[in-house]
Amino acid sequence: MSERSLKRGFASRPADPESWIKAPDRPSPRADTAAEFTARLTIDVTADMRGRIKIAAFQRGQTVADMLRALFEREFPTSEGEPR
Repeated sequence: MSERSLKRGFASRPADPESWIKAPDRPSPRADTAAEFTARLTIDVTADMRGRIKIAAFQRGQTVADMLRALFEREFPTSEGEPR
């Protein structure tokens, strides 16, 4: 019989899910507008909405992520004196 490899697989589960969830994402090399620490946000949208968002981003010459970050900044500005 063949032995099972002890090498951790690409999609293996983390040993401690709580610390994995709370751990900061590694900064993207393209993230020139992102702060030192970024957090991933996942939302559910309809296929139609996703298509409209992608088309709008393409027409503006932006990525969807950059366009949504700018939208969130406009809608949820930091209060004066609040850490950024």
